[in-house]
Amino acid sequence: MRIVSTNFIPDRSRPGLTTTTIGTVDLQGAGGNWATVGRRSRGGRRVHRQREKRKGKGRELADVMERRKVDILCVQETRWKGSKARSIGAGCKLFYYGVDSKRNGVGVVLKEEFVRNVLEVGCELEEKERFWSELDEVMESIPTGDEEVMGKFGVKERNLEGQMVVDFAKRMDMGVVNTYFQKREEHRVTYKSGGRSTQKKRQKLRQALGGQVVLPDDWETTAEVIRETGRKVLGVSSGRRKEDKETWWWNEEVQDSIQRKRLAKKKWDMDRTEENRQEYKELQRRVKREVSKAKQKAYDELYTRLDTREGEKDLYRLARQRDRDGKDVQQVRVIKDRDGRVLTSEESVQRRWKEYFEELMNEENEREKRVEGVNSVEQKVDKIRKDEVRKALKRMKSGKAVGPDDIPVEVWKCLGEAAVEFLASLFNRVLESERMPEEWRRSVLVPIFKNKGDVQSCSNYRGIKLMSHTMKVWERVVEARLRKVVEICEQQYGFMPRKSTTDAIFALRILMEKYRDGQRELHCVFVDLEKAYDRVPREELWYCMRKSGVAEKYVRVVQDMYERSRTVVRCAVVMDQLSEEVRQESPWTMMFADDIVICSESREQVEENLERWRFALERRGMKVSRSKTEYMCVNEREGSGTVRLQGEEVKKVQEFKYLGSTVQSNGECGKEVKKRVQAGWNGWRKVSGVLCDQKISARIKGKVYRTVVRPAMLYGLETVSLRKRQESELEVAELKMLRFSLGVTRLDRIRNEYIRGTAHVGRLGDKVREARLRWFGHVQRRETSWLKKWQTLSTNFSYNY
Repeated sequence: MRIVSTNFIPDRSRPGLTTTTIGTVDLQGAGGNWATVGRRSRGGRRVHRQREKRKGKGRELADVMERRKVDILCVQETRWKGSKARSIGAGCKLFYYGVDSKRNGVGVVLKEEFVRNVLEVGCELEEKERFWSELDEVMESIPTGDEEVMGKFGVKERNLEGQMVVDFAKRMDMGVVNTYFQKREEHRVTYKSGGRSTQKKRQKLRQALGGQVVLPDDWETTAEVIRETGRKVLGVSSGRRKEDKETWWWNEEVQDSIQRKRLAKKKWDMDRTEENRQEYKELQRRVKREVSKAKQKAYDELYTRLDTREGEKDLYRLARQRDRDGKDVQQVRVIKDRDGRVLTSEESVQRRWKEYFEELMNEENEREKRVEGVNSVEQKVDKIRKDEVRKALKRMKSGKAVGPDDIPVEVWKCLGEAAVEFLASLFNRVLESERMPEEWRRSVLVPIFKNKGDVQSCSNYRGIKLMSHTMKVWERVVEARLRKVVEICEQQYGFMPRKSTTDAIFALRILMEKYRDGQRELHCVFVDLEKAYDRVPREELWYCMRKSGVAEKYVRVVQDMYERSRTVVRCAVVMDQLSEEVRQESPWTMMFADDIVICSESREQVEENLERWRFALERRGMKVSRSKTEYMCVNEREGSGTVRLQGEEVKKVQEFKYLGSTVQSNGECGKEVKKRVQAGWNGWRKVSGVLCDQKISARIKGKVYRTVVRPAMLYGLETVSLRKRQESELEVAELKMLRFSLGVTRLDRIRNEYIRGTAHVGRLGDKVREARLRWFGHVQRRETSWLKKWQTLSTNFSYNY
């Protein structure tokens, strides 16, 4: 393969050579087992050669250097032991290094005028590192525009020097490649042994994306091309939810029949004759038959499609639609103001939403201004690589609502490698300029009801932001790099790799169990923060990032994401703009998890720790909720009172719902089992429109049940020690749901095994044990330090029975 580059210049002084503008030349047609020649500042030439096996070959090698006018020659596969130098004739001297096994080995042959200038052979590791550092600076000073050719395979083993070359190529976004010239096989092959032939030639070339330079300003043009293509190919929808009308099965035949019936009715109204009446009645009966036939045909097609793999999405969409149809009110178009008065006009509702979200997102709690500073880390950052973009795209879920730019992530996934190259180039320009496209700063905020409290109160709505999917990919790339630098404490379970809510629930339950077995009290305070994610002080974010050693360039990149952001509020009747300073769903703000549990052996100690937490949080802009923070004493022997927070009593409870799992002060799990049963029935009611439809097959009903209802019943049970009676309570509830779904009652005297077999649903107790074993395997694969942390709890108590 001939390397194509506009920088190559033919060297007319030596036939067969091509000289580049940076001083290297490639031999294209000459004979001999040598690969690359480079021009030095002193006029010398250096060549790479292989296999100096015999002493007699030394003179031959010197003759080749003399004939080819080569001054410096690199050789491989010398297969000599030790590290020495020897003359090979014609004034040439070989400096070589080999291993004891008489394998491999490298060397450098110098002409006589260069031998006199050799001061040292080899160098210390520090000098090598300094060389690569200086080479980095030289390479960064070279303008972009060169081309990278990426090789597919590499060596199996790599020494320190080879790893340095690879690291240098990665930092400079380059590749270590073989050349491919149009010449004979014997001129391309550099080493033969055992019927195998290889090439040892290597070049390092810089990457460029098809000669294009993509600037952040080019995003507007690219985005418009994507949107215009989507409009032409896919069309445009209104973006509103389809109303599930009773006439969804409507067709043209029904439309024509109804039109004729209307004309007949009008004719009969104008002329009340028996003939006109009979004509109208006949058309009326015909319309009923055609409507019935059209409905039957449409439903048959619907249920046939639902029973296929392609109809799975339609199945769950139908379940959600029927669940919405069963609600009294699907959309709330009125809202209450601060004083509780109902607002009905569009203008007043618009002002109220704007007022609420501006107050929620722009106001910060009082906090202590930091006096101490932190040194910023000014260091060079690597370019965004393609594999980073691929991983970020893979983590993005499909089928999500788009932001204001109307470009879903599916566009980039469908474009494949072309999208990866484009995004990598775009992100590198954004990283270099520290400024993202202005279109990414816009977002849409949709209020979603929390399903609790007053439906007309703004505080009972959760604002979900719809942002540009491309910006989310950019955020994920930056977030992945920050995670490699920032160290987060072991107590943080949320939004951490290989951790989940199950880990936190397990940690709390095992702690309560150990203290209960040791007949010791455990005092727990569940701390809740007011608007934790909405009122994160930005200055605290920058301080924490710098304190964690994050490069200043990343800090400025993240700051750019927060600047000049604009949000549109979308509700049932209005849309309006408001200024927003803090983005709610940026991934790095998740370090401020608002589910905190403080545990201690004494009430005084837990009260002291709570005060420390309050002081640390509130001096940095967080506010502890006095009404939602609760206290629970595990294995309480006698009335030990309650905990106070700044002189105010904290609410004492006997049970608490922690991360969706109910824990009790007595260590039992009866309340949690009842909660799981209730959660199962709630999920069943949401999809009852499908589960109770007699025309849907039992197999489909079983699938919907396994994917919607059962996960709600099994949540967190892998950390719970169930008794036989509690397991039976769960199975009884499950069988009731299955019998309702299949239209079977106890009076039909059908055994439970047949019910489960018809719906293809296994025993719930078996699934609980399966989940527990899966969790056991997860725990066994954890780090040893993580296991010892909980195992030590059993050795710190003296059991008093």
